[in-house]
Amino acid sequence: MTTAAELRALQAPVKQRYREDPAAAVTALRGAGSFTDHGITCTVRTFAGPVRAGLHRATGGDGTDACSGDMLLEAVAACAGVTCRSVATAMGLPLTGADVEATGSFDATGTLGIDRTAEVGVSPIAVTITVATSEAVDDTALAKLAELTERYCVVGRSLRHPPTIRVVRTPAP
Repeated sequence: MTTAAELRALQAPVKQRYREDPAAAVTALRGAGSFTDHGITCTVRTFAGPVRAGLHRATGGDGTDACSGDMLLEAVAACAGVTCRSVATAMGLPLTGADVEATGSFDATGTLGIDRTAEVGVSPIAVTITVATSEAVDDTALAKLAELTERYCVVGRSLRHPPTIRVVRTPAP
């Protein structure tokens, strides 16, 4: 288990570099996919290998492909979990385990174009982190842990603004 001192030592040189050169802290990320597989799908390259995303059952899919909405919630859960663990470590909270669950729903009438007033998107998104601790951790500490996790979770904070989507042309093969 990583201690608060080990975490500080791990992050100290990175933080110092960013204090000296704030522009170096701007970190590029990338997700990519292609229409390489059959059907109404997009295969994305992930850390663990390719994942084929397709239509959710609620929008005509058959359930054999990953759901982008579930993938979104998995990304939120992963980021919130890593952030919570990092913050708990920095706070010196003795957590012995945790389960992270991100939930949400979507109104299929919006994305299917049936109801133009229906919101398109997964909302509301809620994250519940159930922690196990070997020592008493009071409610004030848990509230602070939740507050800081929400503040520093990059994926969760990114949901405040929808992405800009461009479609560009390339010559046909």
